[in-house]
Amino acid sequence: MAGVVLPLAKPALASLPNARSLDFDHTHTGERVSVVFAVGSHYVPDGLSTLNRFLRDHYSGEIGQIDPLLFDLLYKTRQELGCDQPFHVISGYRCPNTNSRLRNSRGGGVARNSLHMHGKAIDIRIPGVPLSDLRDAAMSQSIGGVGFYPRDKFVHLDTGKVRYW
Repeated sequence: MAGVVLPLAKPALASLPNARSLDFDHTHTGERVSVVFAVGSHYVPDGLSTLNRFLRDHYSGEIGQIDPLLFDLLYKTRQELGCDQPFHVISGYRCPNTNSRLRNSRGGGVARNSLHMHGKAIDIRIPGVPLSDLRDAAMSQSIGGVGFYPRDKFVHLDTGKVRYW
């Protein structure tokens, strides 16, 4: 599926003044997506379905249900940064088997009960934005966890308890 572009945001939704959209490039699948996930206080079911599929476990292909609050966090973080570059996704949803395999092959760098398995975590970067700026913008939201991995060139965001590492 490398290089596949998933359906773009519906123009009618995207033009609404209170539409919230996100843009992603997936570093492992080569897919790209731009989608309206909410309008005002209402989530757009088709947008959420598109994002669930896009953020599937790229090892197994299993699709999980991503916490819509994670999209809110990403949206607010990108607003804080004042940029419109797409997020580069390193990891979204992970099924339990993938999580276990990665945990056993990465020297403990993967949590046993990772929030990735519950659709509540994502590992990202934004080209041209220093990782430390991305981390700080996410931390300023005081929503969930923010992990900083400069050696691996990504920031982890989740909708669990507020914590930083």
